[in-house]
Amino acid sequence: MTEPPKIALVTGASRGIGAAILQALIANRLEIYGTATTDKGADAISNILNTENVSGAGLMMRVDKEDSIVQIAEYLKQQNKLPDIIINNAAITRDNLLLRMSYEDWQQVITTNLTSIYRISKLFIKQMMKNRWGRIINITSVIAATGNAGQSNYAAAKSGILGLTKSLARELASRNITVNNIAPGFIETDMTAALPEQHRQALLQNIPLGRFGMASEVGSLTQFLISENAGYITGETIHINGGMYMP
Repeated sequence: MTEPPKIALVTGASRGIGAAILQALIANRLEIYGTATTDKGADAISNILNTENVSGAGLMMRVDKEDSIVQIAEYLKQQNKLPDIIINNAAITRDNLLLRMSYEDWQQVITTNLTSIYRISKLFIKQMMKNRWGRIINITSVIAATGNAGQSNYAAAKSGILGLTKSLARELASRNITVNNIAPGFIETDMTAALPEQHRQALLQNIPLGRFGMASEVGSLTQFLISENAGYITGETIHINGGMYMP
């Protein structure tokens, strides 16, 4: 008897790294639910999955809003579609020097990039524990390790993910649930494409491989970490940054 496909939830799946992760997971035999902050983004995800003949759907969810997360969790529970795999990718930036940073910009980044992982994980790990199998992958950043001027809020949130991941990995390991981080460096997305050429060249000088990473490369790493071949890896942060930072 064929086992039903495992269910994956990918936050922030409509663009950039999240969209690349979605594409990578399509190659696996998974049922995929991807979230976006708008109905338009959710519909785009659904269209991609339908085109690829993959079960699942795009869902509109604001990871900075607890009621939005709870609403999606309830929907998935009612549909008997609680995830076996969670990719916590959704994130924002609100850059400024700390001296000029508003409390609203500080709190919004912490809530979206860090508190959302607490909320999402807490809602879904019970079913994973019951199933005695699960994968949680949190997308952090090279900035968590290096810091960056004008990004104290972003660095604080992404650094917080490192400690959360290690603690949760210890809590869940006995139930065959792994929890890991992926820490991308500078990746080719619409955000980096908008950088002035002079700024791009300055950044490239600090990357030994001499190029920005591809979002598909982050997707491939995600694909590996959810596989059985990665079953003995937990509590780890895997850097993918072209040598920009070597721990």
